Amino acid sequence: MALTLNMIFVNLPVKDLQKSKEFFTQVGFTFNPQFTNEQAACMVISEHIFAMLLTEEYFKTFTNKQIVDTENHTEAILALSANSREQVDEIVNKALASGGKPYNDIVDHGFMYSGSFQDPDGHLWEVMYMDPSSIQPFE
Repeated sequence: MALTLNMIFVNLPVKDLQKSKEFFTQVGFTFNPQFTNEQAACMVISEHIFAMLLTEEYFKTFTNKQIVDTENHTEAILALSANSREQVDEIVNKALASGGKPYNDIVDHGFMYSGSFQDPDGHLWEVMYMDPSSIQPFE
């Protein structure tokens, strides 16, 4: 039987929690106040997907490894699926207008369309739409 889990919480270190909350609020995300305080903010991406924005000091209590310097290194690209090409553009444009930085140019493969941005802490976000009628199983 395949392993199935219920939710994902992506933990991200941030330099300025309030600035990050303001940025992502302007992009259109909300926060769950039940899991938000001065050290952490629970950003709701969907019913089962959350990003925990953690102050760097608090993040360090969960690991003995160094935090990645996002100015020079990438540890992950957080990819989100959108409902349409228009929603991809809307999210990316809001992120850029709210202080995010460009990451890659728009990629348009016809059946798949994606845009990207860097948040204020340099984390890479990709937003993509794939036409459901074009999805073919791997052979």
